[in-house]
Amino acid sequence: MSSEIKIPENLLYELWQKQSYNSPLTTESGDDVSILDVGTRNEDLAGPDFRNARIRIGNLTFVGDIEIDSNYSDWKAHGHNIDNKYNSVVLHATLLNKNHQAYVYTRNGRKVPSICLSEFVEKQILEKLKQELNESNKDGAGKLKCSVYPLPDTSDVKDKFLSKLGMERFHKKCNKIYDRLKELQFLSELNVKEPVIAYELTSHFHERKFQHKDFVKKEVWQQLFYELIFEALGYSKNKVQMVELAKSANINFLKKIETDGVLVDKYEALLLYISGLVKPPNKISSKDSKDYIERIMLNWNSIKPFYDGKYMDETTWHFFRLRPQNFPTIRIAGGARLLKEILYGNLINNIAKKITEIHNLKVLINSLRSLFVIKSDGFWKTHYVFDQLSNGEVKYFVGATRSDEIVVNVILPFFAIYFEIFGNPQITKKILKVYSIYQQRSENQIIIDVAKSLQMDEQAHKTILAQGMIDLFRNYCSKNKCLECEIGKIVFN
Repeated sequence: MSSEIKIPENLLYELWQKQSYNSPLTTESGDDVSILDVGTRNEDLAGPDFRNARIRIGNLTFVGDIEIDSNYSDWKAHGHNIDNKYNSVVLHATLLNKNHQAYVYTRNGRKVPSICLSEFVEKQILEKLKQELNESNKDGAGKLKCSVYPLPDTSDVKDKFLSKLGMERFHKKCNKIYDRLKELQFLSELNVKEPVIAYELTSHFHERKFQHKDFVKKEVWQQLFYELIFEALGYSKNKVQMVELAKSANINFLKKIETDGVLVDKYEALLLYISGLVKPPNKISSKDSKDYIERIMLNWNSIKPFYDGKYMDETTWHFFRLRPQNFPTIRIAGGARLLKEILYGNLINNIAKKITEIHNLKVLINSLRSLFVIKSDGFWKTHYVFDQLSNGEVKYFVGATRSDEIVVNVILPFFAIYFEIFGNPQITKKILKVYSIYQQRSENQIIIDVAKSLQMDEQAHKTILAQGMIDLFRNYCSKNKCLECEIGKIVFN
């Protein structure tokens, strides 16, 4: 293919998603490549182009990010080699690689194979993709393909199909939580600490049949709950980082900390220091920020001797294009307060008791929601970041909308697994009923766009349908599986 063809960035992404190659893929070093899942397009302006892809290189399968550049040299030219956001890249795909260079390197020193896509694509395919892309752009962003066609009366089909997808999505979350629970229990038995020590789950783990008696250790449940809560607090941009923070400042470490003094202040200090977000006092100009850092430094200095884990880097955190209320500093402040409740407020047992004893489901929903609304206090009540006062008072570290997300994505699936393991399937059914009637206001752009395209704006507040919309978009619309979709079958036939 001629290098004279000018390829728009969006076309490179389209090429990756459509996988229109004329021969089997190989890396520049000669290893065979199979694309098992192209991943999810990263809509942020920062970070790799595709997240959570699955690829096989040689005999090994990798799950991670994909970066796509016009030229091999763009990896360094764009600073990816010194940016922590690219540490999870598993394949560097380019259109051009003049010198056939086989690898790039991440900031943490990992070697990532390169593949030159132009060697596997005909010129006419690129031209066809360019034409399709131009036509697609005319239709406007955020629209589904079926939205440009007259929609017949498919209300029943839409409700039924989205409810089915919403319930499937719930069960996927349950399975993911159960898998992590088993992993944590297994690591606990091996006394393996993460993420400092790299480990690979053995065949013994994969073949093992776990029983409810394996899951009686309180710390395992607390660690799982802690990770899930922090993932939810991470919003869309900092989920991975918040989970990494929860794994680094794990429950076993936290239980070494003396409970004298103000425990929340200690948790806030250690989370901020381990996250890498605390600035050195000599780089701070405002007195209130200096005073705050001096206070948390005193707490951290008393805790630091107990910590032998890794420290995160400030550059791994996303602030750009986030509402200030969703800044990681604010979420960490909220997380510190929830962490105290997990460890010393008996939060898990209190929730289990509420789910068991409150029979009115609407009362139960309000009771669960209220547990995770965290009012602001202290330094972060007037700051979003260090060295800068907020324009107005920060009223909540965790507001009602984020609290709803925690209940839907963490509490309900977590306790569905919890009660299933400990032999109370009736309560699990009750949780499914709560999920099916739950209503919330969503800020998720996918839900907003899909609801508008399907003329279901009013129904989008119903959680099971909203979750179904996310699943519909990710597994059907974005993968052009219109004729496998129950709605698409009616629209396009």
